[in-house]
Amino acid sequence: MRRMIAVILTMSLLVLPVRGAEAEKYVALTFDDGPSGRYTRRLLDGLSERGVKATFLLCGYRMKDYPDLTQRIFEEGHEIGFHGYSHDNMANMSRRQIAEELVDSEKLLPEGCKPVFLRPPGGAAGDAVRQVAQVRLLGILSWSVDPKDWEIHDAPRVIQRVMSQVRDGDVVLMHDMSDSSVTAALEIVDQLKSRGYTLVTVSELAKMRQTRIRPGELYRCFPQD
Repeated sequence: MRRMIAVILTMSLLVLPVRGAEAEKYVALTFDDGPSGRYTRRLLDGLSERGVKATFLLCGYRMKDYPDLTQRIFEEGHEIGFHGYSHDNMANMSRRQIAEELVDSEKLLPEGCKPVFLRPPGGAAGDAVRQVAQVRLLGILSWSVDPKDWEIHDAPRVIQRVMSQVRDGDVVLMHDMSDSSVTAALEIVDQLKSRGYTLVTVSELAKMRQTRIRPGELYRCFPQD
């Protein structure tokens, strides 16, 4: 009888549901203001070594100066979005001026590149920006984590700020405009991967979270429902 009970208990354990694996975690790194020459080149080298894709919000006047890097960003599978042509504050522009910023930038994009997002400089997404984005079929991209790397130029502090705040589905704002920012970004990639995060583009993150990007609407992050 005892042997039979032991067998029954063993069989019951075999059919118990196995605890599911921890849900996958995703983060999108975004880089504003470039391309910037050697900083962008170093960042692209580092991302390539790590097999990571990011989203670059590019300025038209910089694409004009660095067409080779713009092409490389696109060819290596990163996402490109608009950051205006001049990097001037769009809150001070008319709808016509904002549209001209986008049209002038669009002319400098690699063939086949179709941006999904506009990130206005400084995140200034007023009514005029929203209206132009809607007409141009662009979502407006904000962010959920901002370490202010452009301001402090201190890689360890930037890393600490991101890693203490970041959560699944976040959009991290950074820049490829200084050595400290690039150093921080690559270390952040390594630390996020060590914590089980997968780094993806913003469009990939939105798709994973079944979010349809609607023209003229603002997006900060894409958490699990």
